[in-house]
Amino acid sequence: MTEFWRGRSVLVTGNTGFKGAWLSLWLEKLGARVSGIALPPKGEPSLYALAGPWRGLDHAIVDIRDRRAVGDAIDRIEPQIVFHLAAQALVRASHRDPVETYATNVMGTVNLLDAIRQHPSVEAIVVATTDKVYENEARAISFIESDRLGGKDPYSNSKACVELAVRSFRASFFRDDSGPRLATARAGNVIGGGDWSEDRLVPDVVRALAAGQAVALRYPDSVRPWQHVLEPLRGYLTLAEHMVARRGEVPEAVNFGPDPANAMPVARVVELLAGAFDGALRWEPAVGSHPPEAAILTLDSTLAGQALGWTPRLGIDQTIGWTAEWYRGWRDGADARRLTLDQIARYEALIEPANRVIT
Repeated sequence: MTEFWRGRSVLVTGNTGFKGAWLSLWLEKLGARVSGIALPPKGEPSLYALAGPWRGLDHAIVDIRDRRAVGDAIDRIEPQIVFHLAAQALVRASHRDPVETYATNVMGTVNLLDAIRQHPSVEAIVVATTDKVYENEARAISFIESDRLGGKDPYSNSKACVELAVRSFRASFFRDDSGPRLATARAGNVIGGGDWSEDRLVPDVVRALAAGQAVALRYPDSVRPWQHVLEPLRGYLTLAEHMVARRGEVPEAVNFGPDPANAMPVARVVELLAGAFDGALRWEPAVGSHPPEAAILTLDSTLAGQALGWTPRLGIDQTIGWTAEWYRGWRDGADARRLTLDQIARYEALIEPANRVIT
């Protein structure tokens, strides 16, 4: 990656989560002065806890729904770049508690943007949403950024509402060329080592393998755009760099998804994971009723390539292989921080020839 990040003050909201911990480690490696605000990790183990001790990370427990606490954190940190990853990110959890989902995702974002608009230190804000923000009628198309926003379940819809809130703040408060740039990043289904969240495919597979049980799949035939966690995180970093360097020339919303060949049914991903883990794994249909989910979802990331020079680097075999390698290493006693940093270094070596330095 470029020297852009060395010494810069960077805030990651949701840094105790799966993607937030990976991003914080990468920024730390790049020489940024990293701060994080988040709730404590949910459950054990967690990548955030395992990746410690953190070197210089300024972390504070802050509920993104607490407007005053968010404002106080921005006052104290005075960040130059903000990555907003804090969210309630699970579809099934959004059905159990839709109010919390909208409060966290929509009002949490509003609280953050309102606090930032009063701080001239901020140069760029990347708000992570999701590939599920689009109005999905289960047609065999890959969504582009100009497609209609929608979302039928509370999680997806709340993230579409976040997109609208960002548009409003950009038009109302961030119009001045001297103010911060603001963009949203819509990533495909992310997998990688260190994820132990509930109701996510890879953690479910890891737990099933450890217990010698079949993994229960709610929608085995559903097609999703699978990618390694480092792919969209590079997109977020690249987007922020371009926002600072090129100002108004950068798109306001960008898809970061895998090569179309990586989009495949859930059951097929389970088969590939089982092979990568060298273990026998059965799957069975999950019993009971489940919230409806789209049968097919794929992204068109052409704009990311044209505007940012970002293209996916890992095929599905590497994506699955790196994920299984991380969990095998951790199972066998390897240090989680070292496992994560080693994969970041390998990924950097893979992308380095294509990097264009931004100053």
